[in-house]
Amino acid sequence: MTVRFDSGRICLDLAAQPLDRTEATEETQATEALDHFLHATGLVPAATALRALDERWVARFRELRDCVTALVDAQLDAQLHAQLDGGWSPDGRADPALERLNALAAASPPPAPRAVRAESGLLVRELGDEPDCRALLAAVARDAVDLLTDPTARALLRRCEGDGCRRCYLDTSRGRRRRWCSSEACGNRERVARHRAARRAKVTV
Repeated sequence: MTVRFDSGRICLDLAAQPLDRTEATEETQATEALDHFLHATGLVPAATALRALDERWVARFRELRDCVTALVDAQLDAQLHAQLDGGWSPDGRADPALERLNALAAASPPPAPRAVRAESGLLVRELGDEPDCRALLAAVARDAVDLLTDPTARALLRRCEGDGCRRCYLDTSRGRRRRWCSSEACGNRERVARHRAARRAKVTV
């Protein structure tokens, strides 16, 4: 399973993760994907094993992912309406997701990191104890709370313009002209599609 980190925020990266079980995504693949996500984002140091991670963790992170998605979609709708008619009134559809997000964020975060000597003598980061699911959920939920309550950050929220892509990201590019979640992925696909369309047009002329 491909895990990408293009959004600029951990909560948005979680919202893009394929944690649903399908015929092509068995339980072991989903747990491995979540384990990779938690380590790759830096929430869990590389040397810290998550021995308790199982399908129940995947289900809970899937719930948080869906909450973040609902709230980000509502925020992007608000930004669109503000651009079109200068106003927007929330309809309450995302309120259950907001309530659940706040509940998850209220748990204690993971143990504090500490610097320890590796066998090589270099300092490496590890946690004081192995974090549980609730603590890691809290860390991601708090990132979402910070994003959605920060006027400067949430004004940078964008949805990828790539065909069929629903990923969201923070546009920190110069001039705020970023159109895709990833120039190498969706951006490249669109450039290839334009090139092929131009070649077909020349052939038919």
